[in-house]
Amino acid sequence: MRGWRPLALTLACALAASATVSAHPQTATPADTKAAAARNKALLAFQGDLVSVLAPSADAERLLAAALLARPLPTQPKTSTFHALIERAAHADDVGPAENWARLADCDAKAQACPNTDALAQLVQQAPDNAAVWLVKLSQDVNTMKKQDARQDLANAANAKLYDDYGGIGLKALAGTVSTLPPPNATVDPNSAAGASGVQAFIVFGAAAGMPQPALRDTATFCEKQASDDASIKDDCLKLAKLLEWGSSPLARSLGLHLREVLSPDPAQQQDAQAARRSLIWQVQNFAELSLRAQNDRAKSQHLLALARTGGTQMSLVLAALRDDGIPTEAPADWQPQKAN
Repeated sequence: MRGWRPLALTLACALAASATVSAHPQTATPADTKAAAARNKALLAFQGDLVSVLAPSADAERLLAAALLARPLPTQPKTSTFHALIERAAHADDVGPAENWARLADCDAKAQACPNTDALAQLVQQAPDNAAVWLVKLSQDVNTMKKQDARQDLANAANAKLYDDYGGIGLKALAGTVSTLPPPNATVDPNSAAGASGVQAFIVFGAAAGMPQPALRDTATFCEKQASDDASIKDDCLKLAKLLEWGSSPLARSLGLHLREVLSPDPAQQQDAQAARRSLIWQVQNFAELSLRAQNDRAKSQHLLALARTGGTQMSLVLAALRDDGIPTEAPADWQPQKAN
């Protein structure tokens, strides 16, 4: 897949960095290492305490937050596991597609039973106008060699009204509940000026990474392999590309721009997509750097949490954070992204 895999890696690495707001010194003494281990233990315990407080709720969004908080914890009571909590969220009176979207990850990867088929079936009913749902199904059908079903999935995705991986809802749920308990002193890095806000931001952006994303590489491969032999597939892939360019996540936008760049017959469109993709990498890298600076800045940590609480999408949060910090959203003319190794 020419161009897209290195770009996806760059975006993924930058977004992973943006979830980190605690200090990571380049050189650490044994005492530093011991203190960091103690803080990590305290953070896990605090995250478990948050789950315990949120778990009795009957509200779908609070249960979604509790499930995402519980997902990375190594040991949880049976009633407070990711599985138990996301099941309850999916059956709450105020359930929406986001809860079933998170439930896609409630599956056994070792048994090759992912994504959760019941959750996907529910999403097809709940959100048929969301291209993200059909791209999950496309990936599933491609990997089970159901070529005709995958072709129909592509058509459904191309004719959808939006692309939303519900990452913004996950962030909102977490940011709205993380202050339920104050972070204990043991969780706060004494070398960081961000204080309790830094701890809360670390937990929110770290736990939000538990929201699943479609295997977009399968869509990229399907379009590039099939479009050369079938004009209708090429048309649907280009139609999908336009939708993805306005999608909720940087990775979705990167795929949309890549498809336009490699499938459009118009050289001007190809160049425009390439330039837009360069600016997208600029946006993600600068957001990652901004998030890392928040590790030692209480106001920046608080602002990132406030943006997360407003809802929207992951992409709207990135753009708002950059604008609020005075960072241009268009890459300078002489700037080029570093090549992924």
